[in-house]
Amino acid sequence: MWFAWKNGGRLNSNDVSLSDPMAHPGIDADRFQCPRQRDHRLCGRERLYASRVVRTGDCAMLDRDQLETFASVAEQQSFERAATLLNVTRGAVSQRIKALEESLATILLLRDKPVTPTPAGEVLLRHVKALRLLEASSLRELLNPSVGEGPVPLAIAVNADSLATWFMPLLRDLFAQRAVALEVVTDDQDHTSGRLRRGEVVGCISTDAKAASGFVAEPLGAMEYRCYATPAFVAEFLGDGLTVANVLRAPAIHFNRKDALHAEFLQRRFGVRIDRYPRHYLPSPSALLEGIAMGAGYGLAPSTQAQRLLQEGVLQELAPGDPVHVDLFWHHWEMEPPIAREITDLIVGHAAKCLIQPRRPTGKPRRQRTLSPLPARRRAREVVIASM
Repeated sequence: MWFAWKNGGRLNSNDVSLSDPMAHPGIDADRFQCPRQRDHRLCGRERLYASRVVRTGDCAMLDRDQLETFASVAEQQSFERAATLLNVTRGAVSQRIKALEESLATILLLRDKPVTPTPAGEVLLRHVKALRLLEASSLRELLNPSVGEGPVPLAIAVNADSLATWFMPLLRDLFAQRAVALEVVTDDQDHTSGRLRRGEVVGCISTDAKAASGFVAEPLGAMEYRCYATPAFVAEFLGDGLTVANVLRAPAIHFNRKDALHAEFLQRRFGVRIDRYPRHYLPSPSALLEGIAMGAGYGLAPSTQAQRLLQEGVLQELAPGDPVHVDLFWHHWEMEPPIAREITDLIVGHAAKCLIQPRRPTGKPRRQRTLSPLPARRRAREVVIASM
């Protein structure tokens, strides 16, 4: 393992790393050795180093400049944008990434458009994000908060329906702490966990009850959905009820093309999968509900969100007594830095007050009993529809 000995073992941002010092012109391979064995008359150019993985005793330490450069490229999805952000040349960014990859003996980034991390790169990206949060937590404890470096950038993934309903009051409490500069990424609840595995976020709300290796899935509770339409729409398309014949001609409203909740609701209700029916796509919870309220179609919406329109008579329920419960889980790192842990505690505690929780068994509780999550991994299994 090669050591960096320039500037007393410290590296500055102007240093250029060599992936293969033996092949570099002007460097004598016989003299490019450990500092204790090398010839001290080497020229300045020969003081370049082969790798920036430095060993201290039995521990290997990755170079922080290289790590931040790698994280910037992964986050910006571009070498050029990362170079602009770091105020260095594009060549310097490429050299740092190449040196880091060769020091770890693995490819970290796929040079496509956009640039994406490999599975190994996803692991390293999570490491960099955890390192940032751990450093920020330490500075909060060591320094006066009033003279700190400001809030820590942090990203989480939240499904759009949660963001439009129960999650917003939680954000008010989180913003009041002034500890993080929060980025909330919205996606369908069946697809948020991929962002966590890729290192894009430090936590996500998902319908998947099983956590990937290195992560934890904590049950939050269930959101309730019901099927709604306007009275005029019902009179035009669903006069004799929600039947297969009516479903095939009545336009439905979906969130987006990844949203499978409506199709699974119909499959459970009729026992067969129905695909060929007209549909609109409105990728916003508020827009979806407004589309139903204007009579564009019928669809599933969170019951808490539609409650006011239902009471005012603008909407009516198409399947009374047959709510659809979607179990939600908060996925996060198994080893969380303190700041991330505070966010986890805040989300889990707030969800316990707002979402439908599993019923506790009656009788004498068992010792050390814990609540088990709702037995549903996929939303198709979460739909509980009474037979017609």
